Amino acid sequence: MTFPRTTRSAVVAFVLSVISVAAFAQVNISVNFGPPPLPVYEQPPCPADGYIWAPGYWAWGPWGYYWVPGTWVLAPQAGYLWTPPWWGWDGYGYVFHEGYWGRQVGFYGGIPYGYGYFGHGYEGGRWQDGRFFYNRSVTNVNVTNITNVYNTTVINNNVTNNRTSYNGGEGGIVARPLAEEEAAARETHVPPTSTQVHHAQAAFTNPDLRDSTNHGKPPIAATPRAGAFNEKAIVPAKEAGGPSKPEENLPRGASEAVHANDITAHPRPHPPSTNDPNLNLEHQKQQDKLYLDQEQEHQRVQEQQERDHMRMDQQKASPEQRQQTEQMHQQQTQRMEETHAQQQEHLQAQQHSRSR
Repeated sequence: MTFPRTTRSAVVAFVLSVISVAAFAQVNISVNFGPPPLPVYEQPPCPADGYIWAPGYWAWGPWGYYWVPGTWVLAPQAGYLWTPPWWGWDGYGYVFHEGYWGRQVGFYGGIPYGYGYFGHGYEGGRWQDGRFFYNRSVTNVNVTNITNVYNTTVINNNVTNNRTSYNGGEGGIVARPLAEEEAAARETHVPPTSTQVHHAQAAFTNPDLRDSTNHGKPPIAATPRAGAFNEKAIVPAKEAGGPSKPEENLPRGASEAVHANDITAHPRPHPPSTNDPNLNLEHQKQQDKLYLDQEQEHQRVQEQQERDHMRMDQQKASPEQRQQTEQMHQQQTQRMEETHAQQQEHLQAQQHSRSR
């Protein structure tokens, strides 16, 4: 049994609205069982100076948990660090807490994401005089391309946590916020960038990233840049971190494809701020043009898919014909979101380079 299309679209729209919401403490998604363990994977090399690692995590959709690959992203402004999202038990269910950018790294449930995120704070690098310096002891950096590096040995105290991906509840990590993390939570935050939202939406459209398909071992565990799901440099998981949840816990509608009208409008991006007002205006115009172009493409794909559904109804298409069309729509939507993520990342990188 599956959801009717209108009901399913409403569920998907709600889930994706969580990805782009600018709330940082607790997001209104509660699941009665925790996410799978964190998969084992290698960090791809940092693509260029200024990128900061955002670790992969399990998100929730109408088909159950799915993996959002770790990736390298540019901070929205100099001096800002990434606090990863996390799942935590609140006494009634496992609640998703959105990630955010801020001057200090806040609490992320004590989850040992690795590569500098070992449960508290971030040991993968630091800002100094407006530049980001990388700790090579825990970060994959090619010193031929990036010279602003240092080496500080980090003791990981979370090695016994068995790659658990949630805080509290049965089998969860036992960790409480430190005083400095509580202080960070009260500071001004910036939501995930438009590039990160596109990246998460691209993961949402990819059936191979669902736990029900990969059983905790996603074929794309990490990417060198946001949305780069088809590049040779993608990193597959070497192994699952442990047993994933049984498929009988999946919501109804798990076999449905993702369509363009299931993807909510992404937030309007904000270009990097510089001391040059003319350059700021140019950057804003570039971002506005890309935003409009992507919205128009989204609308065209959505309208075409709706016409396909109407035609199938009128022609009383066979189950095989409907399945083929749904697969085509799934692939169209997936390609569109991956392309939009890469377009946004490319423009952000160009603007970041000109802003330095």
